[in-house]
Amino acid sequence: MTDIDHLNPPTGKMADNIVGFARALRAAGLPVGPGAVIDALNALQLIEVGHRGDFYATLQAIFVKRHEHSLVFAQAFALFFRAAEDWKHMLDSIPLPDHAKKKPKPAARRVQDALAQPTSHEVPQAQEQELRLSVSDKEILQKKDFAQMSAAEIAQVTRAIAQMKLPQAELRTRRHAPDPHGLRLDLRRTLRGSLRTGGDIVDIRKLGRIDKPSPIVALLDISGSMSEYTRLFLHFLHAITDARKRVSVFLFGTRLTNVTRALRERDPDEALANCSSAVEDWAGGTRISASLHVFNKQWARRVLGQGAIVLLISDGLEREADAKLSFEMDRLHRSCRRLIWLNPLLRFGGFEAKAQGIKMMLPHVDEFRPVHNLTSMQALIAALSAPPPVHHRALIRSAA
Repeated sequence: MTDIDHLNPPTGKMADNIVGFARALRAAGLPVGPGAVIDALNALQLIEVGHRGDFYATLQAIFVKRHEHSLVFAQAFALFFRAAEDWKHMLDSIPLPDHAKKKPKPAARRVQDALAQPTSHEVPQAQEQELRLSVSDKEILQKKDFAQMSAAEIAQVTRAIAQMKLPQAELRTRRHAPDPHGLRLDLRRTLRGSLRTGGDIVDIRKLGRIDKPSPIVALLDISGSMSEYTRLFLHFLHAITDARKRVSVFLFGTRLTNVTRALRERDPDEALANCSSAVEDWAGGTRISASLHVFNKQWARRVLGQGAIVLLISDGLEREADAKLSFEMDRLHRSCRRLIWLNPLLRFGGFEAKAQGIKMMLPHVDEFRPVHNLTSMQALIAALSAPPPVHHRALIRSAA
C-alpha cells in the first residue's frame, strides 16, 4: 500500500517545471497555492509520467477548482510544456484532450502574458516597482480619458474595473415578510402562536416590507464613434453583472443584440469574446432610433419591470435624427423608473447639445452624466445607489 504523504516529491527539472507551471497559472488568474504544488508533485509519483494524457489529467484535477478555469489551464499546459524540451517527446506522441486542441480562446492572451514574464529573481523587483506608484500617478490614471490611454494603462484600468462592486440599491416592494421590527401586524402568525398558550399569552408578530435590488438594463452603443470606449464599458458591465445578477445588457449599432447571457461568463475574456461573436454590426453605423424601437417593442415588458434603472451609454450621434427618436426616447423613459444617459462627449469642458440627435434625446432622460474615465465610473456607481435628485428634470430642460 502506497501512502502519498510519505512519498518523496520529484526533484530536478521535473519539479522545476511543475513549480514554474504553477507560477504561470497563478499569474494567469488561477488560485494555485504552495499546497497545490506539493499535491501535484506527490501525485505524479502515482502515474506514468511518460503518458501525456495521464499527466494532463493529474495536474488538471489538482490545479483546476472551478469549471471556468479549465480552458485557461488547457491553454497554459499546451504553451508551457510545448516550450519545455524535456517534455517534447510526450507532447508529440500523446494527444491532449479534445477541448485542449481547439482554437485558442480569448483567455490565451492572459496565459501568454503570464508565461512571458521572467522567471528569475527579477520578477519580485519588477512587481515591487509596479506597486510603488506614487499618489500623483494613481490620480492621473483615475482622471485620464480612456481614449488617451496606452495598452499598459488600459490593462491597469481593466483590473481596477474588475474590482468594482455595485452597492445593492434597494427598491421597496409591496410584499411583506416576517420582521420583528416591522410596522404591520401579522395577524395570522399572532393568532396561531396564541393557540399554544390557550390565548393566555399573546405574542405580537409583525411584518416588514421586502426590499429587492433594482434591476439594471444597459443599452450600449457599439458604433464606430464609440469604439475607443466600448471594450472598457463591457468590462464595467461584466463586473457589475458578476456581483449583481439582475442586469440585462443590450448592444446596438445598426441593430439591437441581447448579450445578457454572454456576459454571465465568469471569465471576462470569455464573456467579451462571446459578445463579439454575437454582434454583427460592431464599430459600424449608428441607428439609435431603430434600435430603441426594437427594444421598446420586444424587450421593454420583459426587462423593465420592478422599477428598473436604464443606463443608455452613447454619444448620441444619430444619423437619422427625427421625430421617431424623440418618440422612442419618451417611450423608454416612461417604461423605467430612472433613465441615465452616459455620454463620453461630456469629457469636453465646453460641451453643448448642438447635435440634433442629442437635442431630441436630452429632454427624456433623468440624468446626463459623463463616462470616460475611472472617476466617472466610480461616480456612476455612487449615483446608482442614491435616490434621484428632485430637480433633475428641470435642470435637464434648462440645459437643453
